[in-house]
Amino acid sequence: MPESPEATVVLADDHNIVREGFAALLAKEGLRVVGQCSDGAAAVEMITSLKPDFALLDMNMPGMTGVEAIRRIRAAGCSSKLMILSITRQATTVTEAFRAGADAYLLKDGLFRHLLDAINYVRDGGTYISPLLKGAGFFTHGDTGPDPLASLSPREMEVFSLLVNGRRPKDIAELLEISPKTVDTYKASLMRKLNVHDLVGLVKFAIERNLTNTSGEN
Repeated sequence: MPESPEATVVLADDHNIVREGFAALLAKEGLRVVGQCSDGAAAVEMITSLKPDFALLDMNMPGMTGVEAIRRIRAAGCSSKLMILSITRQATTVTEAFRAGADAYLLKDGLFRHLLDAINYVRDGGTYISPLLKGAGFFTHGDTGPDPLASLSPREMEVFSLLVNGRRPKDIAELLEISPKTVDTYKASLMRKLNVHDLVGLVKFAIERNLTNTSGEN
């Protein structure tokens, strides 16, 4: 449970009963819900304005996904700890959430204690992935270490995704509007973090986690 009884939370979900349920449970744990909203645009405005310690965002809200909301919140320079709540277990979706700047990814069919665990992990600077995703290609908190993907910066995650889906470094540089040398720097950094030593190993890593583009499109 959070150490500070003054920790603040914003809840963004289009189901009133879900928000009210979380608000009641969090209040019992010493957290103060300072705002509630039901759509993505309102979530962006509320979180960037109130700057709560934590924010829980539903993945599928009217008008804007939770991931897009997080992307805009981060672009606004907000440092609140942002946690996605979703029914989706696909590795690509989880990866996209962390790429956008999420601090935690929780499943709706999980336990409330998972949310409390997530709050503790992200409060201390960690990244939390639902333990229910164990076996789906992710490390969880019962394993020997954190998911190495969570250690990648948003830009490293972009370069990683483009590389494993067949993009050449030159093309990546043009797409991301950075220099080829900078692409090489990101590539070296992400490979070190993932403990992979060549492009073949990087692609193998992505295939094992179902992170490659299976449609044949780049």
